Formats: sequence, structure tokens, C-alpha cells
Amino acid sequence: MVTCKEMHAVVIALHKKGFTGKDIDTSKIAPKSTIYRIIKNFKESGSIVVKKASGHPRKSSKCQDRLLKLIQLRDRGTTSTELAQEWQQAGVSASACTVRQRLLEDGLVSRRAAKKPLLSRKNIRDRLIFCKRYRDWTAEDWGKVIFSDESPFRLFGAFGKTLVRRRQVERYHQSCVMPTVKHPETIHVWGSFSAKGVGSLTILPKNTATNKEWYQHILREELLPTIQEQFGDEQCLFQHDGAPCHKAKVITKWLGEQNMDILGPWSGNSPDLNPIESLWSIHKRQVDKQKPTNSDKLQAFIMQEWAAISQDVAQKLIDSMPGWIAEVFKKKGQHCKY
Repeated sequence: MVTCKEMHAVVIALHKKGFTGKDIDTSKIAPKSTIYRIIKNFKESGSIVVKKASGHPRKSSKCQDRLLKLIQLRDRGTTSTELAQEWQQAGVSASACTVRQRLLEDGLVSRRAAKKPLLSRKNIRDRLIFCKRYRDWTAEDWGKVIFSDESPFRLFGAFGKTLVRRRQVERYHQSCVMPTVKHPETIHVWGSFSAKGVGSLTILPKNTATNKEWYQHILREELLPTIQEQFGDEQCLFQHDGAPCHKAKVITKWLGEQNMDILGPWSGNSPDLNPIESLWSIHKRQVDKQKPTNSDKLQAFIMQEWAAISQDVAQKLIDSMPGWIAEVFKKKGQHCKY
């Protein structure tokens, strides 16, 4: 294999014999631009040695760069200014900007920390037990499950981040400001869905706690009709989390009387195992787009956008379940993206 130095020597030798850059290019010994650069450097310096790159020398060695990476990974919340100060103790005098450049070279960028429910050792163990139990289930198996959950909707409490495109001086322009209130009105709902589509959605009465009596009312008046509509006489499983009112003896007894099979046992703090969480995300984004200005409009848009969710969306969420189970199992019970 021809080395870089040997290639330079061949180009200069041909140049000395009267060959032009165009002539040398026909030999395909090197790219055309490289050939002309070698000849130009030879004319200016009389040497085949390539000039060293201009600019300031790198302030840190590879070993020092690795040290910086280790310092950052030891505490992900350390700022670039704090890293620069700690790096200086290792003999590297660099700015916070240089620190960010070095970390960027290793793919480390500053981002907001993801907010996830705290997982105890018991939660992690229960999550692994759940995933082991259902790891061989196919999308068809998950299609026989009806998932349920409660969720809050806030007036003037936009779901997720709201981005606007504006000029530098337009930060407080009316069209670029998201209005907020100190105590946004919150509407709580209960809903269910399966691969066959969304079920009924219930808006819970204001200032009413979801106790076992109210929950039994929801199951009787909302869940049973949904199951009958979607599954008929076909057997299905019902999923609900471990909220106190869900685990009440009267609820367990009532579900048994309905001959209803329950998916589980369900692990606490595990929204990433329930596809209805992704459905809530879709639902809330659509409600936010309507920009409700009062409680009545918020309720109307909640019901309107729920009814607009297609069966195809529900099917895709259910089809993703084997992947989520495998991902949580792969991460040994820790959080995964959902």
C-alpha cells in the first residue's frame, strides 16, 4: 500500500519531469485537488513535506479528553463552567466553550433530564416479573387486552413544550406568548381502549375523589358496555393499575362476579408498560391544538378529540407492546422511552 509520503514523492517527481497537474490526474494516483495542493506546496516551500495545519494547537491531549468525559459521566448535571474548573485541576486551562466542544465530539450534549416515576427495588423486580410473564406474547395476544387509566387535562396548561418561531425582539409579542394561570382548572377523565379502538371516555365530577364506589360505577356503566361492543362474547383481559380504589375488596369481588380476567399483577410506577399513556399523549396534543379558553370548551374538545382517534392508531399502539416488553426486559426493569 502506498504511503502518503510516497504518494507525495511520486507527484513531485512527475511534476519535475514536466508533467502538469492535469497529466498527473490521469494516473489516478490521488484526487485532483490533492495533486494540485501538493504541487502548490512544493513551489512555495521546495519540500514535499505537507505544512502543518495553521491555528492554535489543541489545548488537551486524548488522555485529558477522556478524563473530562469521565468527570461528566460521574455527575451528568455538572455544568460546563464547573467542568472547566475541575479540568483545570488536572492541568488543562480551557474555557467552558472548549469543554462543550470536547464533550460534543463524544456525542455528549446538554438536554433537559427526562422526568420519570421513581422506581423502587420492588418496582423493578415487579416489572421484570411482568415482562418475563408476557415476553412471549404476540401483538395478536395483546389485541385481546383492554387497557384503562385516569388522566388530567389542564386549562391553559399546554401538554409538552410549546414552540414558536419568532424574531429576537418578539419574545413578548402576543402571538409568541403562552398564557398561564396560577391555578389552572383541571378536568380528570377515565378512559379505556383496545386494538379494536377507543372505548367510552368519562369526565369525572369536579371535586369528587375516585373512591371504590365511584370506580365500581365506572366499571359497570362504562367498561362493561365497551367490552360488549368491542369483544361481544369473545374472552378478553382487563388492565388497570394498582391504585387503592382499584385494589379494594369490593372491586376485586365485583370483577370476579363478572368473570373478568385481569392482566397482571401490574407493577407500580410503570406507565411505559401501558400503551394508553401514549394514547393520552396523542389525545392531549390534539386537545391543545384547539386552544380551549374555558372549562366548557375544554370538556367539549376532550370528548371531540377522543372520538376522532382512529382504530388504526389504537391498533399500532397495541402492536408496539411486544417491543416495549422486550425493551424493559433488556434494560433489566429500568425505564424505557414510550
